[in-house]
Amino acid sequence: MAEAVGILEVFGLTTAFVAADAGCKAANVRLDVFDKNKPANADSLPVPLLVTIKYRGSVADVTAAMEAGIETAERMTGVVQHHIIPNPEPGTEEMLKISALDKD
Repeated sequence: MAEAVGILEVFGLTTAFVAADAGCKAANVRLDVFDKNKPANADSLPVPLLVTIKYRGSVADVTAAMEAGIETAERMTGVVQHHIIPNPEPGTEEMLKISALDKD
């Protein structure tokens, strides 16, 4: 069975690092590579870059990590959206590997 994944999209890279750290300290999870998105309406956002954190582990650990990450991000620039996938399908697993963070 695949590990659960918690997907947390926040405003800004700094918020992503701090929220990722909080989640890892709150539960036994590991991080997959972050992803980024600069939407067309970036200038109207609190921070013009959206960053996605991906926590991996058991459903219980991912849930605890997400709660800590969301709480932290809300105190900073905010959360765009979040979701937990308890048992990702193989095709979803492949898509989770995609990251634009190392691209311009």
